[in-house]
Amino acid sequence: MNDTPQSERIHIGIFGCVNAGKSSIINAITDSDLAIVSHHRGTTTDPVMKSMEILPLGPVVLIDTPGYDDDSDLGEQRIQKARQALNRSDIAVLVLDGVIGMTEPDDTLLSLIVEKEIPYVIVYNKKDIGFKTPDISDQDHIVFVSAKTGEGIKELKDLLGNLIPEAACKKPLIRDIISPGDVVVLVCPIDEAAPKGRLILPQQMVIREIIESGALAFVCRETELNKTLDSLAAPPRMVVTDSQVFKQVDKIIPPEVPLTSFSILMARYKGFLDTAISGVEAIDSLKDGDVVLMAEGCTHHRQCNDIGTVKIPAFLKKYTGKDLVIETVSGRDFYEDLSPFALIIQCGGCMITEREVRYRMKSAIDQGVPFTNYGITLAKMTGTLDRSIRVFGARE
Repeated sequence: MNDTPQSERIHIGIFGCVNAGKSSIINAITDSDLAIVSHHRGTTTDPVMKSMEILPLGPVVLIDTPGYDDDSDLGEQRIQKARQALNRSDIAVLVLDGVIGMTEPDDTLLSLIVEKEIPYVIVYNKKDIGFKTPDISDQDHIVFVSAKTGEGIKELKDLLGNLIPEAACKKPLIRDIISPGDVVVLVCPIDEAAPKGRLILPQQMVIREIIESGALAFVCRETELNKTLDSLAAPPRMVVTDSQVFKQVDKIIPPEVPLTSFSILMARYKGFLDTAISGVEAIDSLKDGDVVLMAEGCTHHRQCNDIGTVKIPAFLKKYTGKDLVIETVSGRDFYEDLSPFALIIQCGGCMITEREVRYRMKSAIDQGVPFTNYGITLAKMTGTLDRSIRVFGARE
């Protein structure tokens, strides 16, 4: 479980007011001194993410956030960061100072948590000092603890454990469209933009799921694809390619063999395939001066032919023949106001959680901005979209 990617771990956000004991709760849950604890207000200034193995929860990421009532010079920016952390939290833990009880900022936070439909727990901390009787109707969400003495921490972890199965339910990546014994060919280009010494995460995930399904994975570059096919006794059950060589691979693979891409598999896995397919049609309506947002989920070092900042923007301008303006956001940065954009093209999302990708999608939908992803965009522009999504139909 220590090798579980951060994006595949349950993200538990710890929220609350300054000095409610958020960092102390993290230390108590993990039984370690991971988070800095101080009596001074505002010790935690930015969200801090910590990957952990916590029994009985398994692999998780704990997000320690700034106090939601931070009144320092940078308080509003810190509060904004705390709100953004909600968008990537599978479970929210609202920590209250049990002596004071629910405050107005706490109530605002709870309303945001409920609005975003995030499973949550309300923790009344400082039980060793005393606590104010909760004025909350839903007692099932409440637990009383002392981060100082450890009292109630086991009950908190058990409560979190009961919330995790629903949050951890993962859609299949490829296993539902293959069978044991199937041969699946994976086309993985190795060029100047490829990570050195390893495959990218979606490729690793697909290989792992193929193996777990009892199927056979054959991995090659596009330059060895013909040779790979010739070495097989029969056509493969399916071919999965990197989106960048979609057109080249499409010409090689016989029409009767299903073909899709890692990015399209990830769009389905992250829960926004249908939206991405609908959103990509906006490409045909782009006009001179329209702004397109390229949204990357990671902050990798960009090479000269980076797909998100170079290849797709160039292809997009050539395909549309329009003078487009391209903006890029990386990592967990994302605009709240999306009105300036005519189209948002999200990466595969392998480095961010499903909840965060779906938040971006929902924000775009609510503001009337088409939302798609890299793989769907490249399939559209290479004329392979219909073929690349046909694989998700009923198997004969």
